[in-house]
Amino acid sequence: MLHLIFQSPIEAAILERIDPDDVVVFLENAVLRVLQNSNINAVLKRQLSNNRLCVLADDIVIRGIAKDELIEEIEVIDYAGLVELTVNNAVIQSWT
Repeated sequence: MLHLIFQSPIEAAILERIDPDDVVVFLENAVLRVLQNSNINAVLKRQLSNNRLCVLADDIVIRGIAKDELIEEIEVIDYAGLVELTVNNAVIQSWT
């Protein structure tokens, strides 16, 4: 399953609904929650062992975030990568 998270702040209930092997893309203001100093940093680091976590490159650039400010192992993808994820995941859940 592909989870598209737009919501900021991100509620713990959303993160609890992500199953192992699901892919998560943080978009728009949700990218602010995947910074190294984020209050959900520890939760996201644990999820990286079971999930692919991504941010959209344009969303971090617009917000003035450098890649080295993100939690390590968060993958930065472009629009083509987002399209590929939507094609490869039959079920998509948007969280707004």
